Amino acid sequence: MATAAPVDYVAQVGDMAGVVWNVLAENGRLSMTQLTKKLGQPRDTVMQAIGWLAREDKIVIEDEGRTRVIALR
Repeated sequence: MATAAPVDYVAQVGDMAGVVWNVLAENGRLSMTQLTKKLGQPRDTVMQAIGWLAREDKIVIEDEGRTRVIALR
């Protein structure tokens, strides 16, 4: 019986952080909804990538009413 190769979730989140950074660089500030739609990835994965970038102080996260907006620093 074959076993599945282990998944490196930390690497996946790091890779997605790079993709998020590139999308923000190309499009400017985006709401969480816009960003998630542009990426076509699960919201949880996008949120983890945003957390990664926030921890590295690469993005700004602001609330505008009921909308959360993400932008590069």
